[in-house]
Amino acid sequence: MGKKIKKEVEPPPKDVFDPLTIESKKAATVVLMLNSPEEDILAKACEAIYKFALKGEENKATLLELGAVEPLTKLLMHEDKIVRRNAMMIFGILASNSDVKKLLRELEVMNSVIAQLAPEEEVVIHEFASLCLANMSVEYTGKIQIFEHGGLEPLIRLLSSPDPDVKKNSIECIYNLVQDFQCRTTLQELNAIPPILELLKSEYPIIQLLALKTLGVITCDKESRVMLKDNQGLDQITKVLETKELNDLHVEALAVIANCLEDMETMVLMQQTGSLKKLLSFAENSTVPDIQKNAAKAITKAAYDPENRKIFHEQEVEKCLVTLLGSDSDGTKIAASQAISAMSENLSSKEFFNTQGIPQIVQLLKSDNEEMREAAALALANLTTSNPANANAAAEADAIDPLINILSSKRDGAIANAATVLTNMAIQEPLRAIIQSHEVMRALLGPLHSTNTMVQSTAALAVAATACDLEARTELRNCGGLEPLVELLHSKNDEVRRHASWAVMVCASDELMAAELCRLGALDILEEINLSVSRKNKFSEAAYNKLLNNSLSLKYSQTGYLSSSNIISDGFYDYGRINPGTKLLPLKELCLQELNDHRATLLVNSKSDISPPPSMEDKSSEIGYGRSISSSSSLRRASKEKASAGFGSPTEEKSEPTSGRNTVISRGTAKEKGSRKGRGKKEEEKVKEEEEVLAVPKLTEGSPDKEWYPPSDPEFCVYVYEVTKSILPIVNIREQIEALAKYVADKMGGKIPKEKLSDFSWELHISELKFQLKSNVIPIGYIKKGIFYHRALLFKALADKIGVGCSLVRGEYSRAWNEVKLVNEARKGVIGNLPPPEEYIVDLMFHPGTLIKLRSREADLYCFL
Repeated sequence: MGKKIKKEVEPPPKDVFDPLTIESKKAATVVLMLNSPEEDILAKACEAIYKFALKGEENKATLLELGAVEPLTKLLMHEDKIVRRNAMMIFGILASNSDVKKLLRELEVMNSVIAQLAPEEEVVIHEFASLCLANMSVEYTGKIQIFEHGGLEPLIRLLSSPDPDVKKNSIECIYNLVQDFQCRTTLQELNAIPPILELLKSEYPIIQLLALKTLGVITCDKESRVMLKDNQGLDQITKVLETKELNDLHVEALAVIANCLEDMETMVLMQQTGSLKKLLSFAENSTVPDIQKNAAKAITKAAYDPENRKIFHEQEVEKCLVTLLGSDSDGTKIAASQAISAMSENLSSKEFFNTQGIPQIVQLLKSDNEEMREAAALALANLTTSNPANANAAAEADAIDPLINILSSKRDGAIANAATVLTNMAIQEPLRAIIQSHEVMRALLGPLHSTNTMVQSTAALAVAATACDLEARTELRNCGGLEPLVELLHSKNDEVRRHASWAVMVCASDELMAAELCRLGALDILEEINLSVSRKNKFSEAAYNKLLNNSLSLKYSQTGYLSSSNIISDGFYDYGRINPGTKLLPLKELCLQELNDHRATLLVNSKSDISPPPSMEDKSSEIGYGRSISSSSSLRRASKEKASAGFGSPTEEKSEPTSGRNTVISRGTAKEKGSRKGRGKKEEEKVKEEEEVLAVPKLTEGSPDKEWYPPSDPEFCVYVYEVTKSILPIVNIREQIEALAKYVADKMGGKIPKEKLSDFSWELHISELKFQLKSNVIPIGYIKKGIFYHRALLFKALADKIGVGCSLVRGEYSRAWNEVKLVNEARKGVIGNLPPPEEYIVDLMFHPGTLIKLRSREADLYCFL
């Protein structure tokens, strides 16, 4: 054998770097290695970073600060599978950090991550890519990016992956995505429900839970519910409920069923298969509060459909709900109350709760839990609406006191519901009296001041329902409730404005309240509302008319019309026509104005015995209102005119007005009549002095601080006395009207032929009166030469005193007239229905006492020519 020759080792090439093993203990050094071109170094660096990131959130933040994210994104598309896998694993962990998520969105790596979901990739890559997407989908912008880059389809495909982690991450990401409506729509197109239902068979509870949660969201849409039913999904979910071992999934399963019960077809199907009965029994007998609560919520959702309510009633759902009211859980009681609210739309259910349910609900009103009180009040509100029996049942269960207490609650919904129940109760007079005895008006003061429109609306409606009695209205005024009520008329909310108008209309039922409402500006606000086509409503118009009916001076000035039911009282004045939106000055201001050339204001006032006797400097002095004026000469003129008109002195027999209205007779008037029978000179002068005293208003110009009274009108007092004694006793209404018309014409200058109308110098007479009185306000009795509108006002004022129904209508060019209704005398004895009364205009000028048929040529000539 030959000798062995040792082979020499060849030295490495001079241009090759000798291998170097480095042990690094700093993350920064490893992050620098991510830029290496060597695959082995990249793989090991990624592996080290992955282990470092797993240790906690602080390490993730450190990696972000070191700039590890940018080079890692480049590695997601690396050619080497190991490098790509390790980089993806890092992102799966890092994406849970919110700052990392933000940076990833800015770097637009979504395409690279979704590409890792491709079927040919390893399961590990699928796991961490889906985990990254699950973390990214928590935020809205992340959802949008995943959806826009087509991530939903590969995620649905991965629901069938053999790996449970991949399934869990995928369904979690899908659950986050379907919170958005657009994603839910796409999910239906991708037929995602079958693979989601398959996850219910998983052995991992978290996967089952996420699958049920996802189904709970997507079944909010009708199309998804149909797909679930078509894929026998209801059967699978029902089996979950029937399996006691899966009780941790029952709450989410009930949420899915709650959505499905909204469909009539599903409800019928569950009724036919007996599943509905099982559901109710399950809810009633369960000992888990959350299950009972969610079952009640399911009933609530479904009961909004009328057909579903019928089916529920047939299944005796009411008994189940009453049982749930007795639960120890507040959440269950609240959910049961809400379900009762929904079921109360069914009349049969409402009747059932009359004896079973209402007493338990009333007890919930006394709870310390505000949410429970709100839910209980809502149930009572629906149960008592249009149901007097339930309102009585609630009152018998002592609901009134806790309901009034709830009006001071901090929850707007509770206040609104309680106010609604009180409104429903107050419709019945006996219950209204009980509610009023609990100082309900004071309790409603807070809700009236609320800024919540729902509370404002229900509070105003409660006022309208409870302020039907004088005592209640007085309480409302005394506690300051009128101010916020009037303020609600300014609301931009239609319902608030409507209910506030309704309440104002009710409150304006008596004169004192109407005057206070007008003082607070209600009339002006309502007038403004009614001028707007969009803001006005029937109640605002009715409230405005109600207030006007208690302020007839303003009504006549604005509308030019007083009906037969508008009774002129003392203090009425006719200022003339005013345009809408123009403010009518009070009588006091008009009386204290300086004399001007405006149209004279006519005053009706039969109160002549209220002014105390001031000192008289000169009996014949002519001083304006706020001053004194001698009226004895005018009284004597009135006496002479009365004698010439054929009205004798009043007889001893006294006649009471049949209308029940009071007639005012001045003491001076009676004494004046005695003077006509030839008393001695001294006695006549004494009477004259007393008459002068009666003609003086209480306020003098030099003492403005004293209480002011409107100017007295002794002449009008005489008129009232005379027509009461001479015309009121006339039985025939037509004869009464004719006699009164002649009397008025006689006092206003007598008959005026048409051809001499232009020669009738009434303007000069009015000017002389204004100058004599030093005022623009003239009492109607002082006018001895009156034209149409003077006579029509006097006729209406006297007719109202003796109960003769007539209206007052203002025309153009100083025209005004009175309209009366009379039954045809020729038909009075005819058996059967009488025709409607005929309308006439009373002639007070040309042929006093003549009745002109309305809408005839003669009527047009009288009114317009």
